[in-house]
Amino acid sequence: MVSADDVKKLAELSRLSLDDREVDKLRSEIDSIIAYVDTVQKVPIPDTASNSVHLEIENIMREDDNPHESGIYTEDLLKQMPRREKNYLKVRKILP
Repeated sequence: MVSADDVKKLAELSRLSLDDREVDKLRSEIDSIIAYVDTVQKVPIPDTASNSVHLEIENIMREDDNPHESGIYTEDLLKQMPRREKNYLKVRKILP
């Protein structure tokens, strides 16, 4: 069973602020998830290496016959960005 301290530590690592009610709710949800994963891990998996059809699938590569001109769509895409700097999407710094 996951403790309240475990949930608080996980929330801290995730940069989430949780009140006591949310911690209790997440404890039960995490316990349910762990129980489900435990159930899935117990499902027997047959040895499929010898009789599997998907092993005979082969990826086929092809050359582009008519590639579009380089940069032809760049300006249209950049117009849809909320903030840009030259030809780049400008985003807020998220790392310290």
